[in-house]
Amino acid sequence: MPTMLASTPAAAPSAKIPQTTGMRKNGKQWHDTKKAFRPTAGQTSYEKRAAKQSQEAEVRKLEKEMKAEKEEERQRKVQAIKDKRAAKEEKERYAKMAEKMHAKRVDRLRRREKRNKMLKS
Repeated sequence: MPTMLASTPAAAPSAKIPQTTGMRKNGKQWHDTKKAFRPTAGQTSYEKRAAKQSQEAEVRKLEKEMKAEKEEERQRKVQAIKDKRAAKEEKERYAKMAEKMHAKRVDRLRRREKRNKMLKS
């Protein structure tokens, strides 16, 4: 009784060889081959959809907070620039007044204007 040790078809490792197709009939080999239409392929369960929606809502909330923080910082910088410009203009105005008037009178006018500003706001 001879024994077959070596080549049996069942013992050979079955390597998956990609199936090669010939030339496409329409000649457009650069296009991918189409797959069968399966309308239920993209459906997911309600739990997965709900989890994904809640995660997206969390991300949107975080983005909104970050944008608001960034806008607040920008507004703070803009306000600082405006305040600095206003102070500079006022200083220049008082310097121009000081050229014409006595220094004590300029100080008196400055104090009076500050009182008026306090009363207005």
